[in-house]
Amino acid sequence: PTGDSSMVLQTQEEIVEMKDVFSVKLKRRRFVGQKKGGTLLGITIFKCLNKEENKLTDCAIHLNNFSEDHCHLWFRHLKEILNGFPNRPKSLKVFVNPSSHRREATHVYYEQVAPLFKLADIKTDVTVTEYEGHALSVLKECELQAFDGETMFAVTDKCFPLYSHSRVVCVGGDGSVSEVAHGLLLKAQIDAGKDTDYIPAPVRAPVPLGVIPAGTTNILAHTLYGIKHAVTAALHIIMGHIQPVDVCTFSTPSKLLRFGFSAMFGFGARTLALAEKHRWMPSNQRKDFAFIKTLADLKPEECELSFLPLQIPQEGSHENDRITLLYLGSKDQWHKIQGRFLNVSIMAIPCLCSMAPRGLAPNTRLNNGSMALIVVQNTSRTEFIKHLKRYTGVKNQFNFPFVETYTVQEVKVQPWFKSGLDAKENTYLNAASAEGNYPWNIDGDLMKEASEVHVRVHPQLINLYG
Repeated sequence: PTGDSSMVLQTQEEIVEMKDVFSVKLKRRRFVGQKKGGTLLGITIFKCLNKEENKLTDCAIHLNNFSEDHCHLWFRHLKEILNGFPNRPKSLKVFVNPSSHRREATHVYYEQVAPLFKLADIKTDVTVTEYEGHALSVLKECELQAFDGETMFAVTDKCFPLYSHSRVVCVGGDGSVSEVAHGLLLKAQIDAGKDTDYIPAPVRAPVPLGVIPAGTTNILAHTLYGIKHAVTAALHIIMGHIQPVDVCTFSTPSKLLRFGFSAMFGFGARTLALAEKHRWMPSNQRKDFAFIKTLADLKPEECELSFLPLQIPQEGSHENDRITLLYLGSKDQWHKIQGRFLNVSIMAIPCLCSMAPRGLAPNTRLNNGSMALIVVQNTSRTEFIKHLKRYTGVKNQFNFPFVETYTVQEVKVQPWFKSGLDAKENTYLNAASAEGNYPWNIDGDLMKEASEVHVRVHPQLINLYG
């Protein structure tokens, strides 16, 4: 087709599956400075390629032909096929947190992600957040109205059209993503006429959420993609790889606190609280300092845990995983544990990260409708460090006499303000209650609450890319 008689036909064949292709472009030769026109050389197909382990990359395949009619015929037909794939976004509302991890998020988006969205012909409307809660306020004020398969995304005096292929993307760390997810779900409840102070049965988020990792902690992205890699995340969004994911509600007896995926009370929360007081330090130094300081001042939290088990265990379950399953009597029977705990983790997703390749909660999944309740009883600092070190390896981090895990659907955490402890410790507890709150780490965001916190899991409440 190129008219070059000296070309030798290649004997090697390559098959390209259209489900792996995300863009097709006409290929032209242009002079320096020339923006339009040029000599047509053929078409270029861009496909998504599995590079290594969980990493994705893009690659180009050039098909040469000098015929305008022939190239346009192929171009139109391939575009029709690409437009027929479901779940692939045509437009994106993008939130970028510019203060995430050494202020890298803006650079990550515009240098690595935006060019791929442009290549895939995805329209974008970008909001660079200016303060904590900015994305939440934008999402709460938006109007989502469906008109014959088309949705309008209106923000005050600015109207951004969200078509039936519209999606929301967050570029940042766990805190930023949690804020956007909370905003999407909260807006869904408001639109459904729900009482936002009490939501026992929330409705699903109307649009999927994409996560571009660019923060100090990127546990949700790592769990979704198996790797912290912005290009991989962008390609999952472009290709329309969607996962339904379980979400928790965190409530007091009087109000909804927020939607989230995971939480820690005790050591994990006090470490975050200390790190937040030292925001002036570089992120990695701040995390290390807070971790070591909290470990040096290791104190148990005295509280009562109530939980509702999820299901009867299957035969052949792994006994050596030390999964304690208390399913006595009715499945609706609540169980209580009282005592002093170094850490309490409540997680609806596995929470993978580089420091915990198996996950902080390896016995749960993204969408199995359950939460892992991991309780670390009071023990010596040496034993607690041994437990923490296990997360980095392949050994079972729960195989300690002071660690118990449960598979649950609801949990209530009630701190104790007064107890029969000695005067010194009782003073410490009263001082903590005098502050009016106890710290919680919810998806990397610090939340302080004095009263009982009720955590419920809601199966597949939001769609995430991954």
